[in-house]
Amino acid sequence: MPSSTSASNSWRRFALIFLSTMGGLVFFIWLFIVLVDPWGMLPISLPVHRIPISTNARYSFPALAINPEFNSAIFGTSTSRPLQPAVLNQPFQARFVNLSMNTANPWEQEKLFNLFVQYHPNPKVVIFNTDNIWCFADPNGAARPFPNWMYEGSRWKGYLQMANQYALQEAANQFAWLIGFKKQRYGSDGFTPLLPSNYPYVPDKVNKVFAEWWKPDNSLANGRIHSQPALHRLQNMMAKLPADTKKIIIVPPFSAEFYGNNNGWTNTSWKVCKANLTKLAQTTPNSIMIDFAIPNKITTQRNSFWDPIHYRPFVADIVMQGIIQAALHRQELPDNQNKILGFSQP
Repeated sequence: MPSSTSASNSWRRFALIFLSTMGGLVFFIWLFIVLVDPWGMLPISLPVHRIPISTNARYSFPALAINPEFNSAIFGTSTSRPLQPAVLNQPFQARFVNLSMNTANPWEQEKLFNLFVQYHPNPKVVIFNTDNIWCFADPNGAARPFPNWMYEGSRWKGYLQMANQYALQEAANQFAWLIGFKKQRYGSDGFTPLLPSNYPYVPDKVNKVFAEWWKPDNSLANGRIHSQPALHRLQNMMAKLPADTKKIIIVPPFSAEFYGNNNGWTNTSWKVCKANLTKLAQTTPNSIMIDFAIPNKITTQRNSFWDPIHYRPFVADIVMQGIIQAALHRQELPDNQNKILGFSQP
């Protein structure tokens, strides 16, 4: 009997030591995560400079959206990621952050915009990139994992959200950069090239991508209604901006092969969407809409694109210069001409 009691006590001691050790290990891992604060959104953490670290920008961009260093922003999807704050800053006398996220639907863009405006109630310039995601659908919810606690409510909730493998992984990556063991991949102003600068342009690969891409619907309406259910979100976003804020809506260039035939469903839907965007610009103070998705020497040539909607760096230069020209010279144009400009390369 004494030996049985002794064994029971030994097992109890072992269990307590084991659980205490594991609990202590879990606590110190959690403490490491919250002190490093990989996404820079916790109220209290180490006072160090952090960089965007996550492939999913929905985690990295909230810290950029609340950063007081910036006073202007770009919102959109991957089709506006090539726009460089460093190019736009001087002409606009602004400090841009590019908050464009891959596959970001209107719901996600609105969430990020609301966070930006919460911390920047009087931005100088805001650029809205309106591609097919705005013109053809309005999914309600996130396209990828989305940390709601960063966007709304109390950021103190974030301490409860850090006890997971992804937070540990990104804390390790952020720490590796802090101690010089990791190179910075994503730009501190939100700009990161879609592809490395030395990425080769291979026409055969591009042709294959074009062949596999969705084709425009050239059928007639047949009773269907051309509508853009997401545009009310854009209207709400623009209405939150002060009259003094420059508001620039752009339709980015994409391959003319995918505009669709005249009077076909896709082509007509684009025209209706652009007309609604124009009307929104016309009825919003200090606004302009710039249409780059028009047939010209850029959009009619495949070598302008990596795929039907993602344009190459030299096209990005043309788009940025078009934005600068349209926005800076529009006051010199008659009022009935300065709301929508089709920009084409001469």
